[in-house]
Amino acid sequence: MSSPTSIPSLSWADTAVPSGQSWDGSFRSMASRVNVSLGPGTTRPELLFAEIGSVFAQVEAECTRFDRTSDLMRANAATDEWCRVGSYCYRALEEAAHAHQFTGGLFDPRVLSTLQQLGYVHSLPFAAGRVEVSAPEGRASSQPATHAPWQLVTDPAERSVRIGPIPVDLGGIGKGLAVRWALERAAQHSPSLLIEAGGDCFLRGMSPDGAAWQVGVEDPQGGDKPIAVLALSDLACATSSIRLRQWRVDGATVHHLIDPRTGTPGGTGILAVTVVARDPAEAEVWSKVLFLQGMSGIAATAERLGLAALWAGADGSLAMSSTMHPFVIWTAS
Repeated sequence: MSSPTSIPSLSWADTAVPSGQSWDGSFRSMASRVNVSLGPGTTRPELLFAEIGSVFAQVEAECTRFDRTSDLMRANAATDEWCRVGSYCYRALEEAAHAHQFTGGLFDPRVLSTLQQLGYVHSLPFAAGRVEVSAPEGRASSQPATHAPWQLVTDPAERSVRIGPIPVDLGGIGKGLAVRWALERAAQHSPSLLIEAGGDCFLRGMSPDGAAWQVGVEDPQGGDKPIAVLALSDLACATSSIRLRQWRVDGATVHHLIDPRTGTPGGTGILAVTVVARDPAEAEVWSKVLFLQGMSGIAATAERLGLAALWAGADGSLAMSSTMHPFVIWTAS
């Protein structure tokens, strides 16, 4: 289990963050840099930062697919047998099953085998398609969409689960949940804060300058400047992008966002999708669902569902839904 690093020094160790200032720190967890900004009124910020880091470390330890001994991987190995797991893994599996239901199956965490068959067996970035991966011997050429609706079986009294025969990857919701749970731990100590983990973030209250927090949407083509800037308060946003999770396998370019309807990477024509919502895990789920609609379906789906979304196309275009407009204060085009 990792612990927070890069903790800044603090001169007001046992007092609150002064007006107009912030206490900033960062650490690595869940294959991402986690940035924390604790605004005015935050009490004992150095201890709160450590608490936030502890939440991320525990979620990663229980829910990672890159450690065979994690709670998630033990539950995957148990298939239809009962497996007792930690509280974070238990809650994450429940949340993933709920997301599967409320998206009508468009969010489906049962993609682990497909990702492994595509050679995605390490947590390191894939440098925007410049890495060539050899797929495991004997992999199938395609993964037909044969999955029935997922029925997670749980025993709350024993905190045990039965995942079923198809293994689960919690990477599609895990960071959003970690942000949510870190926020819950921090809520009573900080009226103003930002927690951001690899594009998934929550922004509480107002920034140190008294205005809404400003969030830059990263250029999915790797440019130094954002493609848009959002102004958010008491809201979450999440971005699903293939900038760091795109590689070549057996001569074909693939990425990590698997469409459960086809069993293959989806989102034709899209590079990134950002969604604003009340909850970071909800934003993360819907950003992935919208990504998989591709350029031909994303606008209609976002409008039909009333989602505040912004997306970047492979053709260099930038578009957004009508409900996203109030949050956007600048765009690059």
